[in-house]
Amino acid sequence: MPSSSIPPQPAPFSSMLALEALCADLPPPSLQAQQTIAQREAELTKPPGSLGHLEEMTRWLGGWQHSAPPRLEHVQVLIFAGNHGVMAHHVSPWPVEVTAQMVQNFEHGGAAINQLARVAQAELAVVALNNLVPTADFTTSPAMTEQDFLAAVQVGFNAVPRACDLLCLGEMGIGNTTAASALCAALTRQSGADWAGQGTGLDAAGTAHKAGVIDTALQHHAAHLAHPLEVARRLGGYELAATLGATLAARLMRIPVILDGFVCTAAVAPLAHLHPNALEHTALSHCPTETGHTARLARHLHMQPILSGLGLRLGEGSGAALAIPILRAAVACHTGMATFAQAAVSEKA
Repeated sequence: MPSSSIPPQPAPFSSMLALEALCADLPPPSLQAQQTIAQREAELTKPPGSLGHLEEMTRWLGGWQHSAPPRLEHVQVLIFAGNHGVMAHHVSPWPVEVTAQMVQNFEHGGAAINQLARVAQAELAVVALNNLVPTADFTTSPAMTEQDFLAAVQVGFNAVPRACDLLCLGEMGIGNTTAASALCAALTRQSGADWAGQGTGLDAAGTAHKAGVIDTALQHHAAHLAHPLEVARRLGGYELAATLGATLAARLMRIPVILDGFVCTAAVAPLAHLHPNALEHTALSHCPTETGHTARLARHLHMQPILSGLGLRLGEGSGAALAIPILRAAVACHTGMATFAQAAVSEKA
């Protein structure tokens, strides 16, 4: 059944318990669609498995769409933007005003993601959370109240269009690599030094300072970090919460998702700590390096990036958008190639 014909499930985000209950009851992919796709792949004019990960991507798309063959007629890129109170500690060399300026740049079509979405034949929408009013400083209090966290999750949940075959998620928020690193440190029970990186241009001293800020936050919230949603609320951000909500909505609507790099993947990591298969409908677009924090998070969540070797570290959905043409190529091969019988090509003896 096409994903566009499936209405989103109710989102009773009136409490953290209600959100947790929704995260615990997630639909599986269609095994029948995956089997149908695999059967056709076996009949196409190529050696078995010779298209490598393209064949896996086709099965992944179709399984979550509950469709054989899969479709990519309606692809949506969603960028969530938010600001962070932890910027009071100067954890980024960029001023907080850049978040609003970049949102305006997105809206005027002047950013990299505008060009990449156009090339990928994808719709692009930008959602600024909480009017870009920053979260609280998470070194001294939770980043968000329960009400504000649930509201941000709801914004992301409601932002996913019903007519969507593939959802690509990106983010914009000065300081949000600090929030993402704090989430990872809390979820893995490690330290700020284990997860703090250079972000958008910190030097070694700045990175060490960032790690210290994260450790301060971890110590302040230590009594509350056993629960994944509390980790997201206390150490995350509005745009990260919206990313979590959109990913959850996509799962309920049978829409596969591409996550753009470290921040987006960290934002949804709490889901994987609530449900062992919570992120099976998602794919990671890229890792900037094989040894960096994105790669470490990918290994923690058992995810394999679609792209490699490009050194992407921009954010704003750029890697996710670049992955779309590869998925389009996978679907085109699956649907357009002739079978051995159709082409009158002899099969392997």
